[in-house]
Amino acid sequence: MKPFIILFVLLGLLTACTNDDSNSSPEDPNASLYFPPITGTTWETTTPESLNWDTQKLDELHTFLEQNETRAFIVLVNGKIVTEQYWNNDLLGQPFDATKQWYWASASKSLTGMVVGIAQEDGLLDINDKTSDYLGNGWTSLPQAKEDLITIENQLTFTTGIDYNVTNLDCTDPSCLNYLTDAGTEWYYHNATYTLVKDLLEVASNSSLNNYTENTIENPTGMSGTWLPLAGGYGSTYFSNARSVARFGLLTLNKGTWDQTVVLGDQNYYDQMINTSQSINESYGYLWWLNGKNTTRFPGSTITVPSSITPSAPADMFSALGRDGQFIDVIPSLNMVLIRMGDEPSGSLVPVTFHDELWQRFNEVLP
Repeated sequence: MKPFIILFVLLGLLTACTNDDSNSSPEDPNASLYFPPITGTTWETTTPESLNWDTQKLDELHTFLEQNETRAFIVLVNGKIVTEQYWNNDLLGQPFDATKQWYWASASKSLTGMVVGIAQEDGLLDINDKTSDYLGNGWTSLPQAKEDLITIENQLTFTTGIDYNVTNLDCTDPSCLNYLTDAGTEWYYHNATYTLVKDLLEVASNSSLNNYTENTIENPTGMSGTWLPLAGGYGSTYFSNARSVARFGLLTLNKGTWDQTVVLGDQNYYDQMINTSQSINESYGYLWWLNGKNTTRFPGSTITVPSSITPSAPADMFSALGRDGQFIDVIPSLNMVLIRMGDEPSGSLVPVTFHDELWQRFNEVLP
């Protein structure tokens, strides 16, 4: 059992929104977005038939997902639920359902990306600021002149230049953070450099990350979740039910606005967040993965691959991706959000093959 799962079991399951049945009607795939109420369990639905989906292939996709350790699968079109399925057991051996919490793993990085944008809009930080402005001098073991080159933007884009040739990539102690190259000249998926974004956010907001996330994102959207620390003492991840994941996807699809409520109004930051952020890995924005690019550099690798992150998915898709197959896919051209939560049978820490196979099968469903 993974360490953070053990921690989760000890802390217990969090309460969450429950499932519901609601209205279904024929759907125009280009219709304006629907937003469910921020309280209660009402969420409008539409039928696969009204979208001309192949229902037999959809059933086959559901079987594939169930057999591959999926706990939750939701697809929204125009904000309405087209399919919502729950399978297998939770961490305590009980049947998984809409009330159950699950970890976002590294998909929570993308939530952090939006929180940073809100903090900048609130005037609490500027992503061009030196990280040391918030964490103080000596947060690394780099010479001060090299440490001063590292900005918040470098942390959002995995371009800090801190050495990744270390025993523990999660370790945020200064002794684990050594010089490799100048900031902005190398891309590597180094968890520790991301983890410290939480610390600087808490300094900048004079609040816990849980409180700031609750006030800025959860309350306006009806999301319900919690940042919980990982076992081992480094970092945290977000836990929520599946509908809260879908709410975040819908918020992002609508460019940071929930219905008439602006959550992230800085459209310049939003555009930077979901577009190529640096010249080394064109498939990465500000803690979001970008599909449809010519090349990709995957986590754990320094090799640039001549492929998009998910070749079978729409080119305009951008995604929050986490270990064990936590997926939040946002597809503007389809007015769609697809989320999947669960485990990944192969044990892959970066289940890109599973993600692509999901989309291969889902393409057979779509008209």
